[in-house]
Order: sequence, then C-alpha cells, then structure tokens
Amino acid sequence: MTRIKGGVMAQKRRKNILERAKGYRGIRSKKEKFAHEALMRAGRYSFAHRRDKKTDFRKLWIVRLNAAVRENGHKSYSTFIAKLKKTGFILDRKVLAEFASEHPIIFARIAKQVA
Repeated sequence: MTRIKGGVMAQKRRKNILERAKGYRGIRSKKEKFAHEALMRAGRYSFAHRRDKKTDFRKLWIVRLNAAVRENGHKSYSTFIAKLKKTGFILDRKVLAEFASEHPIIFARIAKQVA
C-alpha cells in the first residue's frame, strides 16, 4: 500500500484557522498555534454569552417597564406585574417594554386597565 502524506489537508486546516482568526490582534492572527488558542477561547465566550444575552435583555426590559410604570401612576414594577397577572393579561415583558418605549399611548391604556 502506498503512503499518503497529509500535506494538502494540513495546509487546508491551517489556512482555515488563520482565515477565521483574521482581524485578531498581533500574533493571534498570524501564527497557527496562537490563532487556534484564540479561536477556542472565543468559542467558549460566545457560547456562554449567548446565554447571558437573554438575561441582559430581560434586565433591560424590566428597567424600561419600571420607568414607564411609575410614569403611569403605579407604585413599582413588581406591583404592576402582580396586578397584570391577576387581571389575566398574557403579555410578556418584551412586548410590554416595546409598548412602553415605542407606543406610550397603548401602554398607558394597558396600565389604566391593570390599575
């Protein structure tokens, strides 16, 4: 059986790693070893931060809702959400925050019905 050398595939793999690391600072975009390490670390961070993004947006919606709720005469965000659940509204925080920031008249109507 003939011997197969891995030069072509190795070059392809190195080229792929360096292409993916393009734009990284310094040696991380030029040397294969450092580029590979940077890519592995970036992958771990992106995996973790995809989870964190959901938490960050929920925090943002709560801050926006709290400001809008206080403008419309309610005591606080938590009491507003409690009353909202008692009255049977099925709107989530994302939609309510969008109404509060982009359509304040609609949000004012919702806040009045909840009160």
